[in-house]
Amino acid sequence: MSVITVDDLTVRYEQHTALSHVNFTVEEKEFIGIIGPNGGGKTTLIKAILGLKKIDEGRIVVDAKEVVGYVPQVSTFDKGFPISVMDVILTGHLPKKIKFGHRFKGHDESHALRVMTQLGIDGLASRQIGQLSGGQMQRVLIARALMNHPTVLVLDEPTASVDQGTKVDIYEMLKSLNKVITIIIITHDTTQMWPYLDRCIYINKTAHLHNHEGEAEGDALDVCPIDWFIEGEKIQKALTEGTGRNDTKHSSI
Repeated sequence: MSVITVDDLTVRYEQHTALSHVNFTVEEKEFIGIIGPNGGGKTTLIKAILGLKKIDEGRIVVDAKEVVGYVPQVSTFDKGFPISVMDVILTGHLPKKIKFGHRFKGHDESHALRVMTQLGIDGLASRQIGQLSGGQMQRVLIARALMNHPTVLVLDEPTASVDQGTKVDIYEMLKSLNKVITIIIITHDTTQMWPYLDRCIYINKTAHLHNHEGEAEGDALDVCPIDWFIEGEKIQKALTEGTGRNDTKHSSI
């Protein structure tokens, strides 16, 4: 069953076309990786799916039964800000209309503890966020996104600032979550991420799909440089240059 349908999507920033005639579906409980060069439109696609970016042409249909959770990429934050891990995670359960002096109830904290236990960070509940490692912070952000019981979890570069061992831990955790929810992840770490994915979508203004075996769907074989991503020594060149066997051809599928 398709939980998200992207149909002939085009998104522009003034005169610049970020995405052009993008077509694909996301099936229930799939683990999908979104890859592509910097500036290729990956983040714009996610913003459009989340309703944060206006669509110029086409449509995105999210099944009415689905609840979408979002984990942003960690950038910089004030490490001296006095907030605990529990407080950060609870913000994922704020009501749509919040009043000054809002207090969380006991069942909110119980749910937060269950989520933290599921992600292996229940021992960090009272720790200040400024004391966390990069991997711990990513787990906190994932826990916050899980507070509203999402059926689809969208993550933007969740392993960008962690070491190799922590990356594997996060991927294993996401694969476990994938047993019950759909996962969509933007990643540059394609070589290490590949074994966990059901499909890969290469975004460079248009979308080109590949299955878990690396086989192209539709006409993507002559368009998308997927082999560059699978070969670790070439991955950075593909990401930074956006080049492949025939990078001048871009027909959506």
